Amino acid sequence: MRLQINATLHYAIAETADIILAIEAAQTDDQILVEDLLLIDGSGPLRPIEGEDGIGQRTLALARGLFMATYQAVVEVTRPIPDMAQMALTRPSELPAFTIPYIWPSRYCQSDRFEDFVKREFSGLDDGRKIVAMADWIYDNIEYRIGSSDGSTTAVDVFVKRQGVCRDFAHLLASFARAADIPARLVSAYAWQLDPPDFHAVVEVWLDGAWRLVDATRLAPLDGLVRIAVGRDATDIAFLTIFGSAELQSQTIEVRRLDQV
Repeated sequence: MRLQINATLHYAIAETADIILAIEAAQTDDQILVEDLLLIDGSGPLRPIEGEDGIGQRTLALARGLFMATYQAVVEVTRPIPDMAQMALTRPSELPAFTIPYIWPSRYCQSDRFEDFVKREFSGLDDGRKIVAMADWIYDNIEYRIGSSDGSTTAVDVFVKRQGVCRDFAHLLASFARAADIPARLVSAYAWQLDPPDFHAVVEVWLDGAWRLVDATRLAPLDGLVRIAVGRDATDIAFLTIFGSAELQSQTIEVRRLDQV
C-alpha cells in the first residue's frame, strides 16, 4: 500500500521556547520512505536526534512568533496482518533486553494498579488470545468520545470514566498488557481512513518474538498505519513538545492512498 502524507502545524509562540517536534514517518522494515520532506518556518537552527528504540527521529529547535511545520511524505507500507491469537507469550526472564522497560508502569500507564483486574478478567489465556481479549474488552467497555480527556488523563482515569480518545485507549491497553507481564509500547502514527484525520495512537505488544500492532479503537486498518515514534506512553510520542506556551492556529493532517484501484 502506497500512502501520501501531508501534515501542517501552525502555532503562535509569544516568547522564545524550546521545542521538540516528532511528525516525520519512521523508516522501518514494513514501511519504506519513498519521498520525505520536512519544512519549518519560525525557528532557529534545527537539530535532529534519533527517536526511541531507533525508530524515527525528533527535531529540536528554538522557536518564536509564528511557527509552522509542514511535512510531506510518500510511504510504501508492506505489512501483513497475522492472526495474533495463537502467538506465543514470552516469560519475563526470557525477554530481550530492549523490551524490559515496556513491562514496567509509567506516568500514564499505571499497570501495577490493574494486576488484580487483569488476572481475574483474562485468566486462562496463555497466548496471544490474551491481548485480543484485552483489546476487545476496551472496545466493548470504553466509549470513544472526542474531548473527554486531556493531557493529564491516565489509564486509571479512563478505566474509571469509561471514555476517552485514541491515546486513552492505547494507555489502557498498554497498562493491561504490562500488568500481565507482556511488553507494550505506545506508537504515534499517521492512519489511512481515520475520520476525522489526525495523529493516531496505537499499541505494539511483544508476541512471538516481534512487536505486533494493536488498535483497540478499531478506527483505522492496521496495514494503513505509518509509525512516527514509539515510547512508554504519550510523553514519549508527543508530536510537539513546547517548553513554554504556544497557541494553536491550525492543524491539518491528510493520509491518502495512491495505489487504490
